[in-house]
Amino acid sequence: MKRSLREGSSTKQGVHPLLFVALGAIFLFGMVSARDARQQSASALLAGGPPASLREALRAGQVSSSARLGPEAPELVMVGQTGVLASTPPVSVTSKVLGAIVGQVDTDIHAEVFQYEVEQGDTSPLLAKKFGVSLSTILWANDLKETSTLKLGQELLILPVSGTLHLVRSNDTISEIASWYQATAESIVEFNHLDSPSGIFAGDFLIIPNGIMPKTLPQGRLTPLANSYFIWPLPAPHRITQGLHAFNAVDMANGACGESVYAAAAGTVQKTGYTRIGGNYVRIIHANGVVTYYGHLSAILVSPGAKVFQGQIIGYTGKTGFASGCHVHFEVRGAANPFAK
Repeated sequence: MKRSLREGSSTKQGVHPLLFVALGAIFLFGMVSARDARQQSASALLAGGPPASLREALRAGQVSSSARLGPEAPELVMVGQTGVLASTPPVSVTSKVLGAIVGQVDTDIHAEVFQYEVEQGDTSPLLAKKFGVSLSTILWANDLKETSTLKLGQELLILPVSGTLHLVRSNDTISEIASWYQATAESIVEFNHLDSPSGIFAGDFLIIPNGIMPKTLPQGRLTPLANSYFIWPLPAPHRITQGLHAFNAVDMANGACGESVYAAAAGTVQKTGYTRIGGNYVRIIHANGVVTYYGHLSAILVSPGAKVFQGQIIGYTGKTGFASGCHVHFEVRGAANPFAK
């Protein structure tokens, strides 16, 4: 009887290790399968770009807001044994979603400027009265004279207060700007919701409340540019759909949504963000202080601080913001726009 008990005990001890081995094998097989699936997915993304459904949405101009893309938290990837890194494919996140994730709140013009399309019978004095600003404000903001005749459909910039606009150049200071326009530094900081007098960037537009346009402005501290400095920000045939208009801009499109948008010259991504008029935008500052602006994008592929080379894809055409169709709104701030007609 004792031998029988010992044999039974020996049999039980032999079963347990085999059971653990089997369970361990199943667990390892599952882990390896999951890893292989992730690697295949990552390889497919690197080799073929964004998933077909996303590419189709981009080309259809459907990826235009955080509501469509979904403000999801990025996937977390282990770094070493103690850290994690947020890993998100760049084409899957617009600036709005990125802002929700990392807390970025960014605009291009802090106090929004209204864009108005001239209607039948409009005149500069009537528009000044209609919007409650001085006649000079209408004229200065749109480079008009008192004798200028408005054209039906012409786009005008309407400031929210009497005054003028100033394009910040490299090394401009708030105190200098205030002196040029006979305004106060405090009013400029307050009206433009600046954190401090130093919170301005080359390429910013500032509203100067009650400012007076000087007869001449000091020369900007910029290096002259040749027209050949910039390449077309769209692939051929890069058709211009609207000639020179507000903020030294031209609109370009080839009749499709989701086209690649290129950096017109090498530089550093200064800002990305969203505005009511410009939609999703990218601003790039170049070595000589000139800033280029790319608006109405359906998606953004770069982030502030990133170095970009000439011809690098920075986003895709879209119709975000105030836009009637898919295109890129291309501005040159601080120099002539070589694509202006």
